[in-house]
Amino acid sequence: MGQQVNPFGFRLRVNKNWTSRWFAGSSKTYIANLLEDQKIRKLLSKRLVSSGLAAIDIERSFGSVKITVKVARPGVVIGRSGSGVDALRKSLEALSTSKVMLNVEEVKNPETSAAIAASEIARQLERRMVTKRVMSVTSEKALSRGAAGVKIVCKGRVGGAKIARSISMLKGTVPLQTLRADIDYGMATANLKDYGTVGIKVWIYKKA
Repeated sequence: MGQQVNPFGFRLRVNKNWTSRWFAGSSKTYIANLLEDQKIRKLLSKRLVSSGLAAIDIERSFGSVKITVKVARPGVVIGRSGSGVDALRKSLEALSTSKVMLNVEEVKNPETSAAIAASEIARQLERRMVTKRVMSVTSEKALSRGAAGVKIVCKGRVGGAKIARSISMLKGTVPLQTLRADIDYGMATANLKDYGTVGIKVWIYKKA
């Protein structure tokens, strides 16, 4: 059996924090909040694809929900005179029973964000670009911007193969078993027209 461990869950309280931060006094409230968080994340992931979404943080207090989205291109989210943020907030308020506060933060170095790298690889594979070349270019960009190591894995009918296979690439060092290592992790799915879906996983080691 596989022994894979999520890099974020493995490092909680060491150098990572929960992406949803709230307390539920009963199991009924916990279930309602959890389902609401899932709906919020699904909506934002769908609406902010073109803005380079890196992370979604949700904090709950009494009667309010504070949502912070970290994106590479905040101008796309904000829109002209803040119209984009207002429309997005209204959509989120329709999903939540609490007052919604939406903050947009810019990712200073998007090349070293694993979530952005995974989504960019998926978008390029959907344009039928060569898989190994896309993986290599993405790795080189991250390394040139200060990353100490990059690991990328693509699984599925890569390159139009008749049988699903896995292609991996490792550049630099990625110490997955070291708790103190600052490793960013991201996943994405490329929906190919003729070959089904290809899953992408990216690990980026940010500190040497």
